[in-house]
Amino acid sequence: MNKNSKIYVAGHKGLVGSAIWKKLIESGYTNLIGKKSSELDLRDQKAVRMFFEEVKPEYVILAAAKVGGIVANNKYRADFINDNLQIELNIINESYRNSVKKLLFLGSTCIYPRDAVQPMTENVLLTSPLEYTNEPYAIAKIAGIKLCESFNLQYGTDYISVMPTNIYGPNDNFNLETSHVLPALLRKIYLGKCLENKNTGALRKDLSRRPVEGVDGNSDLKMILKVLSKYGITTGCSNEDEIEILKSGSVQNMDVNIEIWGTGTPRREFLWSEDLADACIFVMNNVSFKDIAGNSTQVRNTHLNIGTGKDLTISELADNIKNAIGFKGNFVFNSEKPDGTMKKLISVDKIGKLGWKYSMELNSGIEKLYNWYLKDQSAL
Repeated sequence: MNKNSKIYVAGHKGLVGSAIWKKLIESGYTNLIGKKSSELDLRDQKAVRMFFEEVKPEYVILAAAKVGGIVANNKYRADFINDNLQIELNIINESYRNSVKKLLFLGSTCIYPRDAVQPMTENVLLTSPLEYTNEPYAIAKIAGIKLCESFNLQYGTDYISVMPTNIYGPNDNFNLETSHVLPALLRKIYLGKCLENKNTGALRKDLSRRPVEGVDGNSDLKMILKVLSKYGITTGCSNEDEIEILKSGSVQNMDVNIEIWGTGTPRREFLWSEDLADACIFVMNNVSFKDIAGNSTQVRNTHLNIGTGKDLTISELADNIKNAIGFKGNFVFNSEKPDGTMKKLISVDKIGKLGWKYSMELNSGIEKLYNWYLKDQSAL
């Protein structure tokens, strides 16, 4: 890509897309195109066709998707497969129709089988059943990989798929119903600290920035405590006693418990969003389909894993966030709730051999994300 190439970043306001957008600007790219979902519904075939015919992008980075954590994936199964399939079909088809030079499709490592041998290489795709809770989303992403592969093989296009591990960073989704595990834990633990310190001002500020089920910073304190309790942020006191303690002049902290779904034993890998952005630009500039397709008569698994190659338990993750925030309370693991896949570590050998490696270690990333979250709160 040249510095003045016309580059369309689909999903440029999301966690991944915003990181890519920022990295492109920092790298000197000057001709970026982005459309908010309110301006262009990527599920609308006619609207996407008109956009491509008018704008004629040279390069496309497909970071737009309907995403969410284990709760959202399991609850909104039809939405996750339907919306993502429509987005992928519309953008990939229009990229071909409008002679886009190169396309990068971003998927997810949830494409891999639930019980795949760890660390998971690209070749374990479609070798055994998927994790049930996110199967619809995974199938949509697998379809995206196969769309890119098939266009490349039939039409000679240069569409590359990358499968990042769990991503976290600025502009993450902190909605307690739909967010992924790291941002959900960070927010719950932060709210727990506010409650622990009886800092009702900080509680109200957080809810004003990100209301929960219609409860915002102007809501009655009883409603605020009720919604916190629903999402596992509790003190063990009655609602009335909590209100009395919060309103009292006592300097003593409250004892706060944070409920975490599952046993805490599943292992997860996490990648800083700006590291992923760096990897995406590296691939766009340095990797072509022919570099990874090989000479086999049956070309498969040409996608690239993007991650760190390191994992930790959910319990260890919670402790790391707890330490970064300074929370003094306790974690309660609810083993009646699903764990999801027990281990999901990817092999990064393939991207490593092509010349890319991550830079941000998890503990430093958690601190950076927490500082960003506090700054975002203060910007209200």
